[in-house]
Amino acid sequence: MGSFYGENIHLSIFGQSHSRAIGMSLDGLPAGREVDLGELAAFLARRAPGRNAYSTKRREADLPEILGGIVDGKTCGAPFAAIIRNTNTQSGDYDNLREVPRPGHADYTAQQKFGGAQDVAGGGHFSGRMTAPLCIAGGVCRQLLAQEGIFVGAHIAAIAGVRDRAFDPVRVGRAELSALAAKEFPVLEDAQGAAMRDAIERARLDGDSVGGIVECAVIGAPAGLGDPMFFGMENRLAAILFGIPAVKGLEFGNGFACAELRGSENNDAFCVRDGQIQTETNRHGGILGGITSGMPILFRVACKPTPSIGRPQQSVRMREGTETTLQIQGRHDPCIVPRAVPCVEAAAAIAVYDAFLSYRKER
Repeated sequence: MGSFYGENIHLSIFGQSHSRAIGMSLDGLPAGREVDLGELAAFLARRAPGRNAYSTKRREADLPEILGGIVDGKTCGAPFAAIIRNTNTQSGDYDNLREVPRPGHADYTAQQKFGGAQDVAGGGHFSGRMTAPLCIAGGVCRQLLAQEGIFVGAHIAAIAGVRDRAFDPVRVGRAELSALAAKEFPVLEDAQGAAMRDAIERARLDGDSVGGIVECAVIGAPAGLGDPMFFGMENRLAAILFGIPAVKGLEFGNGFACAELRGSENNDAFCVRDGQIQTETNRHGGILGGITSGMPILFRVACKPTPSIGRPQQSVRMREGTETTLQIQGRHDPCIVPRAVPCVEAAAAIAVYDAFLSYRKER
């Protein structure tokens, strides 16, 4: 299975949604870097389930047990490894999914890939639960980036068609990102956030779910991260962002909107600002030719509605090859987007820190 990532740091994620524990190992971190475990726990709490009315009722503490790699609060050169124990599982809710797959989920494709050997409880290794160890690794990389003057933050850009104000692509700042991280519902405009929560609640009461968009910014990254062709900064980010199970779309800067513009409208004019070469605008999202330009890295990910919903859905009995109606049991988010925000930040931090280590070697 392809549950590993990285060129300079090597991330491996293991476990299943209802296994005894889930975890990660991260090899290649520089030695002697400070890691604040209290800050890491606070970051993980932003993703943890069961904390509010718009997330799953499964409640897990999501406190990491550090197995190695940190001594006296600093990286020691050994692989960093940690687990999170699963304590609130109801595996029996998923027994029927071995035979009747959920529409929109990986049950059917996992059956075709692994021939019935896969763990179906809670979605197994395909579950959004696996983003918890991703956030352990990303939470550490986020701190190491901050020590280099590089900061990562995200907000809910849209849910169910209700849109938040977008980041200023040129002037998004550290204070704005920090303020978002402190919010239970991370939006720039609280009135829009209230409308989003109303939309989530209406879907929940209907036994349904809604999707949305997360916008992420990385500020302070120097010009020169990434490579042309297959190891470009967009490529590195895409490879890990699509490891978040809900993500179905990704765009950088102007994204698909640039297809409707002329070159004269889409190009970002170069200028000198504060003694540095920058661009007047940032339609390119901080990346040109796969390499960072020094402007904020800006991208958006589209998250699908949670496929596990309360409404009856048409499915099939795989062994018999007959159609049937599926009524899903278990505890599921009516909208995964709020909990996806720190996952997107974590993925971005891992990708950017990995590229930063290459950049530092080249200097």
